Amino acid sequence: MDLFEKYLQQQIEVIVSGTKRHSGILLAQGTDTIVIYNGEDYVYISNSHIQKLKKSERKKIQMTSEDEIEWNNLSIRKILTSYKGVFTEISVTDTETIHGYVTSVLNDYFVFYSPVYKTMFIPLKNIKWLIPYRSHQTPYALGNERFPVKPSNITVARTFDIQLEKLIGQIIILDLGLATDKIGQLKKITDNYLELATAREDSVYINLLHVKSVHFQ
Repeated sequence: MDLFEKYLQQQIEVIVSGTKRHSGILLAQGTDTIVIYNGEDYVYISNSHIQKLKKSERKKIQMTSEDEIEWNNLSIRKILTSYKGVFTEISVTDTETIHGYVTSVLNDYFVFYSPVYKTMFIPLKNIKWLIPYRSHQTPYALGNERFPVKPSNITVARTFDIQLEKLIGQIIILDLGLATDKIGQLKKITDNYLELATAREDSVYINLLHVKSVHFQ
């Protein structure tokens, strides 16, 4: 994809779905993502979630010699794989970000460990942007010893739908639990719909294609 090639090494502004703005120097573009430098961090943005991109002169950002890194054949999958085990901030919803690190990258989803949400399953198509932490940072100022990988007692499946089938009978939280009817016991999965039993035993049917993240305690 060469659509944004004319903006390489220039300062741009990107509006991502959810109205989040990112400004920085466009360093590279790949098959499904771009990377910009905002003066402090590298921001990897999924092309499918870009609403608007334009040249910007708002705040002049300077590159330093140590920031001159080459990226080849960028893709969301390769980025997630290369940053496995690295503390990272990611966005999958319109309002909230998640902090932690990638533990596995599968066919159509990845596994993310967060000190807040614990083990999470996130479809690859739902990641909007990703910012790796600088080397001296840790989420919530916690020490590295507080971040062991804590695997669940279920094996990781190759695809998102099969992974969710392993959670039938457990209480799960969808999309960070921002809506109360997205928290409940997973009863079954039929024709791409999850059936949840809420706290009051109401049945809620949720389209699997619109699930942004899944986690459980």
